[in-house]
Amino acid sequence: MVAQLFKDSNTKTFYYALGENDTNLQSFIESFAHDMSAQHPTFGRHLYMLPYQLHQNFAEDVDRVLDAMVQEIAELSDESFVLILDEYDRSDDANDINRFVEYLADLLPPQCKLVINSRTMPRLPWLSMIAKDQAIILKDDQLITSDIYGPHTHKKYDLEVFALGPGFVRLNGDLVDTWEGHLPRLLLFYALDRPVVTRAEICGAFWPNLDMDQAVNVFHVTKRRLHKALDLDVLLHIDNYYQINSDLTVYYDIVDYVETLVKGRYSEGDEQFAAWQRVVDLYKGPFLQGHDETWIIDRRRAMRAGYIEAVVGMAQTWQEQGKGEAALKLYRSAIEEAYDREDLHQAVIILYNNLGRRGEAAAHFQQLEKAFKDQGKSLSEATIQTYNDIMA
Repeated sequence: MVAQLFKDSNTKTFYYALGENDTNLQSFIESFAHDMSAQHPTFGRHLYMLPYQLHQNFAEDVDRVLDAMVQEIAELSDESFVLILDEYDRSDDANDINRFVEYLADLLPPQCKLVINSRTMPRLPWLSMIAKDQAIILKDDQLITSDIYGPHTHKKYDLEVFALGPGFVRLNGDLVDTWEGHLPRLLLFYALDRPVVTRAEICGAFWPNLDMDQAVNVFHVTKRRLHKALDLDVLLHIDNYYQINSDLTVYYDIVDYVETLVKGRYSEGDEQFAAWQRVVDLYKGPFLQGHDETWIIDRRRAMRAGYIEAVVGMAQTWQEQGKGEAALKLYRSAIEEAYDREDLHQAVIILYNNLGRRGEAAAHFQQLEKAFKDQGKSLSEATIQTYNDIMA
């Protein structure tokens, strides 16, 4: 695939291959900036303007380095371009590089497509990234639409894990309720989030304010309680990584949810509508509702984005079939999940008008305008114009 991108004269491509010295964030950024400057003469100027002390240790203020990197990448081209990170598996043991690339993927400019080429599955939160339509996974030139983390469909499951809604777990069909606190249960959800995870990543997500020795001690206590609750060793340490015991058959609703989302995106007609419907059915509520840990909030946003995508897809189908009332109901359910999504409100205002309910369109706009004003925000020009168009 990388070779094909280089051969395509219509695709502007920038390339960086991770080297054997890219074992931490410091060396990665330094080498990446050096190679990019050879491909684009002004690349590096924002990074070079960072304080001298930060250049000695980029990890001291990752957010500031990330902002500078985003600026650099945005200025590579105003037109669409591809940025390739090749031999990415060299970073398999570098938690800080993987974390940086994860954050970077969220902030890339719209004209940039990031391609990660690796001999192993990169340790990134693929389920979350795919849910918010931020990533796809290719094997050679084939789109992976199922078995994202490997085969997982079985007639019977040892372990059933449900994260959409409050979150619960069943073992051999029985509800597990002997957790001794919420941390052992959350540890299981976190371990299912990626193909493999390191102890440092777990400690950083769960106990960011503890020093590493303290965090490791709490982690081992939490892991023991997890194994005690399930009466089995569900989390195994293999080759420096923690992963779910492969001897177990596991159903995880998030995998089902994301794979169904992908099916909806790449199908049409009745098959697509059925996929959107299943996504909506699987969505029992916000991801791990009731918890406010940073990693949970990030995943919650991603799963909510997927839900809204499915709801909007169904609503558009109903509109095309002249079933405006059904479409309106769906749009309103999406607004309940994401009130700040102005595109949803615009759709409702237009739909009210098309249904001959102009007064309700006006009332909806005025209510929205007041809600935004109460939050110290202003409506976008697009929303205001939508309202003015139907009132003209």
